[in-house]
Parts: sequence; C-alpha cells; structure tokens
Amino acid sequence: MRKFLVVLDDSRECLNAMRFAAMRAANTGGGVEILSVIPPDEFNHWIGVGDIMREEARERIHAHFEVFAKWMRDKQGVDPELVIREGEPVPEIIAQVKEDPDIGILVLGAATDKKGPGPIITQLMKNSGALPIPITIVPGDMSKERLEAVT
Repeated sequence: MRKFLVVLDDSRECLNAMRFAAMRAANTGGGVEILSVIPPDEFNHWIGVGDIMREEARERIHAHFEVFAKWMRDKQGVDPELVIREGEPVPEIIAQVKEDPDIGILVLGAATDKKGPGPIITQLMKNSGALPIPITIVPGDMSKERLEAVT
C-alpha cells in the first residue's frame, strides 16, 4: 500500500498537510504515516534530565498525534501510523523515506508568512535530489473546501 508521509510539528501549516494526506489516502486507498522529529538540542542537559525531557517530548507528540489520528479515523476512514525519530528534521525525513519503501509521497505544509515556506521545505528543496519520491507542498492557508476539491 502506498503511504503518504506527513511531518507532525507545531506549525500552523501542519494542519493542512495532515488534512491533505488523509483525504488523498482515503480517496486512493492509501495509508498515512506521520513522522515527528525530536531535535537533538532539546536534550543537551545532564543525562537524567535529558531522559526526562525526551520522554516528555514523546508524550506531547503522542497526544498531538492522537488528535489527528482520531480525525483521520472518524472522518476519512484512515488509520495513520506514528513514527518518532530523533535528530535534525531534514536528514531524518530523508532517512525515513529511504527506510520505508511503502512511502510514495511526502506531504508538507507551506507557511504563509513573508519569511518563506518554512525551514523544512527550504532545506528539502536544496536536497530534493536525495529523495526518491515526489514532494507535495500544501499551502497553509488553503481552505477545507479547496482541499476537498483537489484531493
């Protein structure tokens, strides 16, 4: 089964990327894999404190994931899977794509401010040749109605 890989983070545009991935998966018989990357700089503390912070980050990710997963299951009939990796976001995204041959498309949400589409998209565009799959970039301010129309 082809899976849509979508990145879970704290950005506003993440919501539209999640919606798009779920709608496309539902309409094409695919699946959704949600990737969350914990940056290493969050744990540059004493070993015990770093372990506690790592566990708290995982708990936050699971709580955030459950909100999206419930919507995907209830509204789209898609049961997403969660993958948590630690490291720098772009290398971890590339590694996940290369490690899971079922991933067919990477879905990212684009920021709507004047600073650009966001750091992950900017970095991935520089390294897009390293990805063996296409990238779909979803505008962060796209309406639900428009998302439904294009999926």
